[in-house]
Amino acid sequence: MNGSERRPAGKHPEQWVLIAPEAATEPPKTPDSEPVFTKLRNPSTGEATLYLFNSGAQQLFEVKAFHEEYHSWFIGETVQQDGRLLFITPMDPLFLILYYLMKADKEQQGKFQPLDQVVLDSEYPYCPLLLKCEGVKQSICHIAEEKEIGSQKFHKYSQEKTLKWLKKKVNQTVKALKSNGICVGERIYSSTFVSSKQITDSEEDYVRYAHGLISEYITEELSKELSKYLGLPELTVPAQEPPLKKRKLSDVPVEAEEDYTKFNSSNLKNKKTNTKMSAAQKALAKVDKSGMKSISSFFSSKPKASK
Repeated sequence: MNGSERRPAGKHPEQWVLIAPEAATEPPKTPDSEPVFTKLRNPSTGEATLYLFNSGAQQLFEVKAFHEEYHSWFIGETVQQDGRLLFITPMDPLFLILYYLMKADKEQQGKFQPLDQVVLDSEYPYCPLLLKCEGVKQSICHIAEEKEIGSQKFHKYSQEKTLKWLKKKVNQTVKALKSNGICVGERIYSSTFVSSKQITDSEEDYVRYAHGLISEYITEELSKELSKYLGLPELTVPAQEPPLKKRKLSDVPVEAEEDYTKFNSSNLKNKKTNTKMSAAQKALAKVDKSGMKSISSFFSSKPKASK
């Protein structure tokens, strides 16, 4: 692997974690005999995504990076600044071929074409290696119609066959989710902001979740068609209750919501209270206050002297 350190990850025997991904930026010169890291079009978005062909380009692997800041690796006597981990898992190359078949079907108005002319991309020179992967020529019938003229075969995209093939993928995913005891109900409802203390996983929940996983490898248009083909009802987001009104903190005076004048001192005098006076208060009440000025008089303005 061009000197990169690697170690197995996960339960899948063909899944690996690669360290120091810079070693994979330049593909080998002999792709037929060595593994090839290369960018291909993502079948869902059409954007550049990193993939791996194994030795002899017999199998395609999806490459995903796990990256956190301030991580690095010690490799031998050197420090690798980029601390990303690359997770590599096997992938069905038909998903990428399907992208080109659908594209050619729109451009050529449903005409039959040789596969080597369909799976061709000037921006991604390793794209034709998809047709070299094991089992592609035998399984292409799941997503395309085929005609043979002489010794040459011609193909075109078939939506009917593709939906049947994708439904099998969904059913296989549902089976894998159940066998591994993965709960999917809460994940589905949390994405639609539906709150429920007790959510049980129904068959529809599993199918919907599996549909979401498969949709990561197909176009949005095809994903909608697959949802209809599976008979999945559209999820509706319930209307949320309006948030409680909160008093805004600002310098602007806030209008009183109650009549606080009823608590004026004049009204309080007429109100009987059950409070008891302390000994000091009783003693102060007996003091003769004649001739004394109140404290408020010291803060009032003095009357002007007459001229």
